Amino acid sequence: MGTKKAIFNWSGGKDSALALYKFIENKEFEITQLLTSINAERQRISMHGIRKELLIKQAESIGIPLDIIEIPESTNMETYDSIMKNKLHTLKQKGIDYSIFGDIFLEDLRTYREARLSEVAIKGIFPLWKMQTKDVIAEFLKLGFKTIVVAADAKILSQDFVGRVIDEDFLKDLPSNVDPCGENGEFHTFVFDGPIFSKAIHFKIGEKVLKEYKNKGNEKWNSRFWYCDLIPN
Repeated sequence: MGTKKAIFNWSGGKDSALALYKFIENKEFEITQLLTSINAERQRISMHGIRKELLIKQAESIGIPLDIIEIPESTNMETYDSIMKNKLHTLKQKGIDYSIFGDIFLEDLRTYREARLSEVAIKGIFPLWKMQTKDVIAEFLKLGFKTIVVAADAKILSQDFVGRVIDEDFLKDLPSNVDPCGENGEFHTFVFDGPIFSKAIHFKIGEKVLKEYKNKGNEKWNSRFWYCDLIPN
């Protein structure tokens, strides 16, 4: 029986990096590509706000081909699902049977992902699933990964948290109600060094900006995020 072909859903952040680390040495699977969606207008990773140039540098250093899906900024959920289904259908036709994610405990998100994958007969794999998030971040740091916070929920975290490299001091400074991996969406990261990279990703820290997102149909979904721009160096 041949190697199982899989795509890896790459966000550029720490959970993705640790999940990928656990699979790179797994000879049972061949990861054919890193799959990432970006904002078509802004040319940045959705949610994380990372520039496309830095995403490309990550993939080059990892040594796995990068497959970018450009999503129009004004896309609604129905259109997004259609774009992704078409992409997954194409991948299935190329012999991809598995899709790997770095999710840890969000049940609704896993259910959503598996439902969409089942439509094209692809199986989802979640190597970090149900791990304690404090153990996830401890293993991540012990392995020598380095990551910087690039986005933070302004309702929970102050501007001071973006632009910081995650270390023991950062974890101690987090409010008690914030998950140490930011698994509830409290913060997002960019990984720039570690055992999956052939060389570190170099950048300089740019401006910090506050952005507000309004949901016309339901105000409780309104959100405000701090972003720290990373400029390729």
